[in-house]
Amino acid sequence: MSHEDNDEFFKGRGAQVNTHNKFNKNKYVREHIEGLDEPLLENTATQLFEENPKKIVSESKSPDLSHMFSINPYQGCEHGCIYCYARNSHEYYGFSAGLDFERKIIVKRNAAELLEQYFNKKNYKPICILLSGNTDCYQPIERKLKITRSLLRVFLKYRNPVSIITKNNVILRDLDILTELAAMNLVHVNMSITSLNESLRQKLEPRTVTATGRLAVIQKLTEIGVPVRVMAAPIIPGLNSEEVPNIIKAAADRGALAAGFTIVRLNGSIADIFNDWIYKAFPDRAEKVLNMIKSCHDGKLNDSEFGRRMSGEGPVAESIHQLYRMACIRFLAERDMPPFDYTLFTPKGGKQMDLF
Repeated sequence: MSHEDNDEFFKGRGAQVNTHNKFNKNKYVREHIEGLDEPLLENTATQLFEENPKKIVSESKSPDLSHMFSINPYQGCEHGCIYCYARNSHEYYGFSAGLDFERKIIVKRNAAELLEQYFNKKNYKPICILLSGNTDCYQPIERKLKITRSLLRVFLKYRNPVSIITKNNVILRDLDILTELAAMNLVHVNMSITSLNESLRQKLEPRTVTATGRLAVIQKLTEIGVPVRVMAAPIIPGLNSEEVPNIIKAAADRGALAAGFTIVRLNGSIADIFNDWIYKAFPDRAEKVLNMIKSCHDGKLNDSEFGRRMSGEGPVAESIHQLYRMACIRFLAERDMPPFDYTLFTPKGGKQMDLF
């Protein structure tokens, strides 16, 4: 039975369960007359929660992402990508990494104000800051709240380099600011494309823009001079691993200058969420896919080994690496992302300092 025929399948959602939050001692259940308890699940509308953080820029201490500075205007993401590594971070807020991650979105309306404070620190030296180190800064709610747009205005005001990761065409709304940033070599865009197969995309990433839509974004950004890298990520052995060359070719044909990829890793609660999902979405090949993922991560779904966790190892992983290398040589030869210009940073956003 396919998931389309399953009455219990939540359409428009990635996760089909709310996994237990390890930080919570109690959990809600629905009591049955028969005395059986089962998870309390409702396909409710998206809710917004306000957060007023004291700082907005995070620095990664991870050895394979060292010195990466990032901003996440949102925690949780309506896109509902089943594999998203950011799901686990929702547990710190008291929510589940499953359906809660897609339905309970935490917003940081004061993000731009905090970024200005960060740039105005006495000893600040310009660094590239990544928008969307965790969740997509252009997820659907951004269309209304415009927090990402307000951040881009601050990057432009201070002439500070910014790198953006997204899979949404809402980014096209901000072409005016991106054009100005690109003219000064202050912006890179990383467009994530997981699959060119629309049927697979709908199951993996139910609320995202189609691959055709994302390729159109690459083309439009290229036309106005914004450098774009395509991220074929994550690669899931047995689901989209054969698509790597086609994804890179399609992006290169529309002007992409570089590519990147990661192999899926199902850390923390994501292993349970993905396991539940794949047996519902692809029951005929669930076992094979799970075993291939394990083969890339030393026999485990949950891999936290630095160096291996994002790139994998073993024969299956190596075949994916080979596909990626050959595609880059074939379709992206003599192309590269332009370097950022760090010399343009303007302290105080161009305001003259009061000498008196």
